[in-house]
Amino acid sequence: MDILECDLQWQIKRYKQLIEITETLHSSLDVENLLDELCVTLKELYPDSSFSLLLSQDTYSHNELPIIELEYDSENIAAIKAYGSGEIQFEYSATGDHAIIYAPLKGRKVTYGVLQVVAATAVEFHEFEVEFISLLASAAGSSLENAYLHQQSKQEIFNLQLINETSHCLNSNLRLADTMTYMSEQIISSIDAQEVGFFLFTNEHVKVKILPGSTPYFYTPQAQIYIDYLKRKIERERNPLFIGDFTLQNIKNTPRFHSILAVPMIHSEKLKGFSIVMHQKPYFFSFDTFKLLQSLIHHSSLALTNSMLREELEHMIITDHLTKLYSRKFLDERIQGSMKESGEGTFILLDIDNFKEINDTYGHQVGDQVLVQVANLIKNNIRGEDIGARWGGEELALYLPGVPLDKGAAVAERLVKKIAESSEPHITVSCGVSYWNKEQVDAYNYLFKRADEALYIAKGTGKNKVVIQKQNIRVS
Repeated sequence: MDILECDLQWQIKRYKQLIEITETLHSSLDVENLLDELCVTLKELYPDSSFSLLLSQDTYSHNELPIIELEYDSENIAAIKAYGSGEIQFEYSATGDHAIIYAPLKGRKVTYGVLQVVAATAVEFHEFEVEFISLLASAAGSSLENAYLHQQSKQEIFNLQLINETSHCLNSNLRLADTMTYMSEQIISSIDAQEVGFFLFTNEHVKVKILPGSTPYFYTPQAQIYIDYLKRKIERERNPLFIGDFTLQNIKNTPRFHSILAVPMIHSEKLKGFSIVMHQKPYFFSFDTFKLLQSLIHHSSLALTNSMLREELEHMIITDHLTKLYSRKFLDERIQGSMKESGEGTFILLDIDNFKEINDTYGHQVGDQVLVQVANLIKNNIRGEDIGARWGGEELALYLPGVPLDKGAAVAERLVKKIAESSEPHITVSCGVSYWNKEQVDAYNYLFKRADEALYIAKGTGKNKVVIQKQNIRVS
C-alpha cells in the first residue's frame, strides 16, 4: 500500500471518527456532560498534543478538565481574534518547535468559545487536520448551542412555574408575615441567596421598617450600612440595582457581601419599599437571576400592599379611634376565649376621676388628650399578651390572661400611682379588680360585674385607689 493510499485510508478513518463524535455530542443536552465528553474525545484524538477549551460563558466547575474562561488581554490575541471573527487562527513559536491552532466553537447565532490545540512536535498543521479540527469545533459549537438553549428553556419553564406558583399563593389572602416569609423562602431556594431582606418606607421615607420574612442578619447593627446605602440609591434612582462586586471602605469586623441585588417595591407608581438579596461571593448572581428576582418582587408588591391594607382595616375594626386601645367587642371575645383555654386571669376596670370637671374646665379637646395619656400609660406598662381596651366614655379596661389576683392588683396599683405622678393636667384614676380561675364555676359577664362593683366602691370611698373584688360570684 503506497503512501497516498495510506493517507486516504487515514482520512476516511478520521471522517468516520468525526461522524461518531458529532452524533455523541449532539446526543447530550447537558452542558457539563457534553464538555466532559468533548475533552475525552480530544485526548483520544491528540494524545501527543495539548489542548484547552476557552469558553466565553463558563459557569461550571470542571475539576481537572482543561477548560478556562476566555479573557480579553494581550496574551490571547489569536484566541480573541478567532472568537471575534469566527475564523481559524494560527500561532507559531519563534523557535519553530510547535504550532497552535485556535478554532471557534460556533453555533448558528453565537460563538461560545475557542478550541486551542498545541502541536508540540510540529511546525505547522496539515491541511486536512486543519479542516478536521474546524469541523470538530463546529460540531462542538452546535452541540453547545443546543445544550445551552435546552438549559435556558428548562430554566425559563422553572421560572414561569415559580412565578405562577408564587402569584397563586400571594393571591390567597395571606397575612403580611406569612406573605413575606413565603417570598423569602422562594427567593432563597430559587437563587441560592445567603441573605434576603424586605423594607418598608415609613415617616415620609425618613426611616425604613424591616418586614417579617427578612433573614436575621438584617436585624443586626452590621447590616445597617448596607440598608442605608441601598435605601439612598433606591430613593434617588427608583431602579433595580445589580452589583457584582460591592465594596465599602468603612465595613469592618463583619462579613462582607459583594454580590447584591436590590429591587424597589412600587405600587400605583408609588415607592413602597425595597428588597435586598446578598451573597458573600463576588459576581455570584447572574443577570437571569436578577430578572427573576424583579418578577418575583413585582408580583409580591401588590400582595404586600393588599396584606397591609387588609390588616390596617382589621386593626381599625378592633381598635378605638381615639386611644388606639382595643375595642370593647374585641376585649369581650378575647376574655371569653381565655376563660375556655387558660387557667386564670385578672380583669381591671379603670375610671378617670372627675372627668366631667376636666371637660368643663379645659374643654373636650383636653379631655381627649387626658384619655390618650392614660391609654399610653396602660400600653407602656403591660405585656404583649395583655389587652388594654376602651370600655366606654372615660372608662378603660385591662385584661391580664394567666395572671393571679395578687399580681393583677399590683399592676393596677402601679398604674394608679404612675397616672397620678405623670399626668398633665393632673388627674387620678380609680380601679376595680376582679379575677377568675378554672377551679370555680364562672362567666365573663360576672367577671365584669365584680370589677364594676369594686370600681363603684373605689369611686365612693375617696377615689385614686384600687379595690379588689370581695368574692367570686358562683353561677350554676
